[in-house]
Amino acid sequence: MSKFIKGMDLSTLLELERCGAKYYEDILDIMKEHDVDTIRLRLWNDPKSEEGEPYGAGNNDLAETIAIGKKVTAAGFGVLLNFHYSDFWADPGKQIKPKAWKDFGVDELEQAVYDFTLENLTKIIEAGVNVTMIQVGNELSNGLLWPEGKVPNYDNIAKFVNAGIRACRKVNADIPIMIHLDNGGNNELYVRWFTNFIERGEEFEYIGLSYYPFWHGSL
Repeated sequence: MSKFIKGMDLSTLLELERCGAKYYEDILDIMKEHDVDTIRLRLWNDPKSEEGEPYGAGNNDLAETIAIGKKVTAAGFGVLLNFHYSDFWADPGKQIKPKAWKDFGVDELEQAVYDFTLENLTKIIEAGVNVTMIQVGNELSNGLLWPEGKVPNYDNIAKFVNAGIRACRKVNADIPIMIHLDNGGNNELYVRWFTNFIERGEEFEYIGLSYYPFWHGSL
């Protein structure tokens, strides 16, 4: 029987608290009262400038992700872990390679994705975070790790996403994998993208989509 997952993204939880946000009830209790069972957390590679200043928007490096993950796990939630493979927001308009990978070619990027995913997922799970699903990349409609992994270079896109999937399976083969695009009402995009990926790609369990009616129009 199908199970509905009701989730919220709380990646900025600790930053909001540091900025003085106050809730009239514990935020996680509010989530439970509205039947939320899964918390989505993003992971950026190095969300700080060369001078070490945080970019903000949650500052979601490994330490921050583990801290929030442990907090929500203790409260009884599952965690959808979202690898961006970027130092900051990755979306259809920008898929910027992490600073540490900026000079890498295709083979080096493939290995870097594998190593980063393996190392960080291992640490997150060892910290006791209840990872119940993994999103390999974020809004991959136009690819990832540009320019090498930009549409229409589906060979490289598949190499990079496959590296992430293989690393996830190595850590825990039972955690389901999501591949995530944007523009959820665009059937042509999904047919084209997933036709190309499935010809080249590892197996995965879920298709995730972002759908913003004010940008994407009608379903």
